[in-house]
Amino acid sequence: MTLYHGSYTEVTTPDLTHSRPNVDFGRGFYTTSIYEQAEKWCGRFKKKGQNGVITVYHLDETAFEILKILRFDSYSEQWLDFILNCRSGCDTSDYDIVCGGVANDKVFNTVELYFDHLIDKNEAIKRLRYEKPNMQVAFRTERALTYLHYERGVML
Repeated sequence: MTLYHGSYTEVTTPDLTHSRPNVDFGRGFYTTSIYEQAEKWCGRFKKKGQNGVITVYHLDETAFEILKILRFDSYSEQWLDFILNCRSGCDTSDYDIVCGGVANDKVFNTVELYFDHLIDKNEAIKRLRYEKPNMQVAFRTERALTYLHYERGVML
């Protein structure tokens, strides 16, 4: 499986030391199977006058047989609960890899409304049901990163 990471620099050796806490799936190295999503991630840096680089990786799919993986195939109540736990620093799960939808701008607005208690969970799920997830794959352990192999960098 091919995965992409969008940044301001090529990342030949992914690690967890540069990851931020309290993001969608918690501390981890984030990739996507969607090239256009990686381009959007690069856009944050390009707007600041920095480079945009997409690093391309191959994921050894035996990871799916060996590691502890959580997968969300759609925006759901379980996805919403997991995102909120991670974003609030309350996640205590031990998943090696988490795959699922990105909380992009439109989705993030719904998540924030729910997080701020301005809409209830049922309304949030109702709104999210019509959104097509942009896939992200978060590598949350060093062990998981051993299955991710650098291929090349693409300067934008």
